[in-house]
Amino acid sequence: MKEYAYIHEEGSLPAPLKAVPFLNSFTDDQLDEVLNSSSLLQCDPGDTIIQEGTIDSRIYVLLSGELEVRVGGKKVAAISRIGDVFGELALVNQDKRVASVIAGSRALCLAVDQKFLQDMHPREEDPAFHAALFEFVARLVAKKLDTTSRRLAEVEKELRALKESTAAAPAPAAAVPAPPAARTRPAGKARPPVRRKVMA
Repeated sequence: MKEYAYIHEEGSLPAPLKAVPFLNSFTDDQLDEVLNSSSLLQCDPGDTIIQEGTIDSRIYVLLSGELEVRVGGKKVAAISRIGDVFGELALVNQDKRVASVIAGSRALCLAVDQKFLQDMHPREEDPAFHAALFEFVARLVAKKLDTTSRRLAEVEKELRALKESTAAAPAPAAAVPAPPAARTRPAGKARPPVRRKVMA
């Protein structure tokens, strides 16, 4: 994976970033600062962008390619829509990453270091910038929670329909045991004569 400084033309938003929802949380000047403090990550298949269990302060935007989300090495989701934002919970809980994000193909990502931004704009000196940053993250999290809730509702509906169809299905008929097979004698072997006892 290669990392480059992002060269941003102020006042101009690159096409992939126009797909990012909620960027209107920032003013034009704030957005210029966010992009000017960002990096470009050029990833090859298999490159690790986020490592499960580590701590970092970056938020990422997918500009091209496809990514895989893995927990314990198992794929649990995919990130493939241009403009998708991931890793934003680092700003909320400041805890270890709960999943890894791996490049599934050649990919390009924008990495925004929110800790660097906060150092540039101390909360006490620039509360408006922090308000915009947290509004951006809050709206992202709210959208993802809504998407997850909708998916859970669909899964619950599918499970309920499956249970109902299983309950309505007729029980399988009990198998009737076959009668025991008759004993046969080998061909050519005669039955021995029956000797009767004669009374004197």
